Amino acid sequence: MKYRLFTIFVAITFICKPCFSQINQHAHEKIDLAIAAEAPKKKNALLHAVKIPVTLIGLGIYATAEHNVINRYEIREERNEHMPHFHCPLDNYMMHVPVLAVYGLNIAGVKGKHDFRNRTLLLVKSEMIMAALTFSVKKFTHVERPDDSNNFSFPSGHTAQAFATATFMAKEYGDESIWYSVGAYTMATTVGVMRILNNRHWISDVLAGAGIGILSTNLAYLTHKYRWKNKNSDLTVIPTYNNGPGIYLGYTLH
Repeated sequence: MKYRLFTIFVAITFICKPCFSQINQHAHEKIDLAIAAEAPKKKNALLHAVKIPVTLIGLGIYATAEHNVINRYEIREERNEHMPHFHCPLDNYMMHVPVLAVYGLNIAGVKGKHDFRNRTLLLVKSEMIMAALTFSVKKFTHVERPDDSNNFSFPSGHTAQAFATATFMAKEYGDESIWYSVGAYTMATTVGVMRILNNRHWISDVLAGAGIGILSTNLAYLTHKYRWKNKNSDLTVIPTYNNGPGIYLGYTLH
């Protein structure tokens, strides 16, 4: 049996005596160099945040429309042939395990990347972005589930939730040990596979859901400056509701 899962001033001015003019010139030269170096970093951070999840979302969309690379019907047929009566509700709970693990590790004294307040705010932002994206796309696409129960199959909300929390754990503890990230993403992948085995989602739904989950947490971290006041981000993410949930994205390039 085959199952194929394809798993982003300082301005100092001296207007004084003539002896300060050269200092002023050097200061502006350094500032220009710093700005010039910072802009590519911001662009690279944005690219790094979106390239993998956008690829997964693109694969999910492609697999929904075309079947010559990833045949979702063939995968469902193999599931129905080999495991027609498979049903396991653990995917309803496993998608939340990374969040419990992050706060459990913190309670146990294993410090993560951020303090409790910033970590919690990041999680809330990630969940809001993920929910807005997932339910907006579900409402727009109306893809029928493989079990014919309704038309809200694409993307997989369970998988989006699982990969959002897995990325959250990887962000908080991935620098401590790679095994935290491995464990989190293994858990998320298991949720995606179980959604297919439970006949609740096509593989295309799972691929897109994984991309949305990773993207949501990446955007939450990219827009957060880890302070509560007087710190603005070049990337703005605002959940909106206009004939359905959605998000507003704005990014300022310098």
